[in-house]
Amino acid sequence: MREAFTYTQNSQINVVFNQKKEKSAALPFPIDEKVSHAPLEKMEKALNRLVGMSEVKKMVKELYAWLYVYRKREEAQLKVGKQSFHMLFKGNPGTGKTTVARLLSDLFREMEILPKGQLIEAERADLVGEYIGQTAQKTRDLVKKALGGVLFIDEAYSLSRGGEKDFGKEAVDTLVKQMEDHNTEFILVLAGYSDEMDDFLQMNPGLPSRFPMIFSFPDFSGDELLQISGQMMEEREYRMTTEARKRLSRHLHQKVIDHDAHFSNGRYVRNLIEKTIRRQAVRLVREGAFDRDSLLTIRTCDLALDDERFPLNADEAFSTI
Repeated sequence: MREAFTYTQNSQINVVFNQKKEKSAALPFPIDEKVSHAPLEKMEKALNRLVGMSEVKKMVKELYAWLYVYRKREEAQLKVGKQSFHMLFKGNPGTGKTTVARLLSDLFREMEILPKGQLIEAERADLVGEYIGQTAQKTRDLVKKALGGVLFIDEAYSLSRGGEKDFGKEAVDTLVKQMEDHNTEFILVLAGYSDEMDDFLQMNPGLPSRFPMIFSFPDFSGDELLQISGQMMEEREYRMTTEARKRLSRHLHQKVIDHDAHFSNGRYVRNLIEKTIRRQAVRLVREGAFDRDSLLTIRTCDLALDDERFPLNADEAFSTI
């Protein structure tokens, strides 16, 4: 798949996908070896460590191309206009939204779009106050803290769930005003579930036109979740036995099929790996086996799976070797 940005009159960006066979890691444009693209090379290195998200990765690369040409047009004293880089991230929890926001904040700093490039993470409680007058001030203070960088608000749709008397609407109205007053001084990224974010945009008539870029983060497949778990194990210097890997694979594929409402993709895998490592530690202490191979190895009985018919407690795990 290859994608390109097209522009509408209100500067919104639409992603047009053209069918074409090519490697997913291929750049969407040729690189002149005489030109330094260090920010892109750094971004590519970070993106290549991420599992899946092929379309998100392509959009990030094309965003780099857009920013690069934007700077070149400035240098050539061509008309560029004031561009808005505010974004919407749509997807379920644990699909990589915060990770990508952090990478983009670094990119905007290195491309000199933002002077600082810090990422300020926030949620409803950071914007909404308990009393009249608190919300607007809290929101303004948060934006002030984010000036020069990226303000990332997760589960942004929660600002619209309190009804007419809730202060969430005041927070949204204040954000819209701050986006207008400080349009080029910070980048706002609103993230949340796809359907809920679509409803959220209807909360204020000024919202949709202020977000020219929309990134969609699909759920990970069972194979991708298994790959993520393998990366996490490797980073922590652990390895699974063949049977443990097969058991984990079956478990993760089943989680994807079940599509549990509380299933949080990558976050679930991270929590599973951390619990598994603790279970392995308990087993090793009970066994008294601390040679290198034992310290490295994760067995099937170590896996902290929530679909076990008879979940093992610590003492039971010691006896099932």
